[in-house]
Amino acid sequence: MKTQELKILMVDDHPMIIEGYMHTLMASKKENQSLTIDIASDCDSALKAMKKAKSIGVPYNIYFFDISIPESSDGLYKSGEDLAKRVRMVEEDAKIVILTMFDEVYRIHDIIKTINPEGFLIKSDLTSSELASAFQAIQNNPPFYSGTINKILRKSLQNPITLDLVNHKMLHLLSLGVKTKDLVKHLDLTLSAIEKRKKNIKELFFVEDGKDETLIKIAKEKGYI
Repeated sequence: MKTQELKILMVDDHPMIIEGYMHTLMASKKENQSLTIDIASDCDSALKAMKKAKSIGVPYNIYFFDISIPESSDGLYKSGEDLAKRVRMVEEDAKIVILTMFDEVYRIHDIIKTINPEGFLIKSDLTSSELASAFQAIQNNPPFYSGTINKILRKSLQNPITLDLVNHKMLHLLSLGVKTKDLVKHLDLTLSAIEKRKKNIKELFFVEDGKDETLIKIAKEKGYI
């Protein structure tokens, strides 16, 4: 049987978590798989490893990105999500696994739309057996989503209301307490456009009293936030 050589970069700023991931993959790999695993703890060290791999002509096959890692020194890369987007643009054959503690509906939909990772795992769901299953699945039958991701996607499919990413983000920001007049700082929209969108969303959710609090409550109940 031909040996499958896989080069992996794991990016997480918690050494114990990285060690656990590495142990799981090494312990669960198939007999014909040979794994080379490099690690990085922030955007700068990850970029350095990626550039080195490219320079020697042996790029990574699989990337594991934690979302919340220290940004790059030049400020161009704020998170593991930004690194994943870079990989998706320049390394079309590479497989990407996103790991995160975030379980907000908007963030999950945005990551799937912009990155479309082969693996998407919520850390609170993660067990050694699930990580091992995900590792094999992303190579043979991607994507692999953890339980919380699948639950959110199923709930979204069951709801008849469809929102674009801008409206999802607007709901997300309102739920965080951002005032309508301050949404212009976060969205590439004028205040009048924001007000119009918010009015339309309230009509979609049948918010009879017109209050933002009611909108947020209903959107949470329906799984949009």
